[in-house]
Amino acid sequence: MNRYLPHVLVIPEDDADRQLATGFVLEVRHERKIQVLEEAGGWLSVCEKFRSEHIRGLREYPNRYVVLLLDFDERDDRADQVMANVPADLKSRVFLLGVRSEPEALKQAGLGRLEDIGRLLAKDCRDGTKNTWGHTLLQHNTPELSRLEQTVRSILF
Repeated sequence: MNRYLPHVLVIPEDDADRQLATGFVLEVRHERKIQVLEEAGGWLSVCEKFRSEHIRGLREYPNRYVVLLLDFDERDDRADQVMANVPADLKSRVFLLGVRSEPEALKQAGLGRLEDIGRLLAKDCRDGTKNTWGHTLLQHNTPELSRLEQTVRSILF
């Protein structure tokens, strides 16, 4: 990945989120412009990893975008808690996405394997549809997804 060209880094909370992200990448046209990083090991660890390892890089590379991919654990305040870790000057390049509860619930809802669900989410982004993103476990992402699509869609698709 060329750090000087537009690119996306994904910080997954855990292995389930990593599987979703991996499936997403499989459907991306420009796969060299997105990288799924090692899972952080919890939503608080996503915040810490972002603060300690990515703020400086975002400031150094203005074409870098970061997706924080985590479980919302049915918490209405989770987005505010996480985004409080993002400095104001970087908020336009940091995105928070995740399942309302946890990724395994998507499997239990009959959407398939996590990697396959990730592929469906990418297809929705590519095609401008909400077939999978519109699921009740994912629809809370709509405002963030709209913001992300305006910025990142042209980089990946």
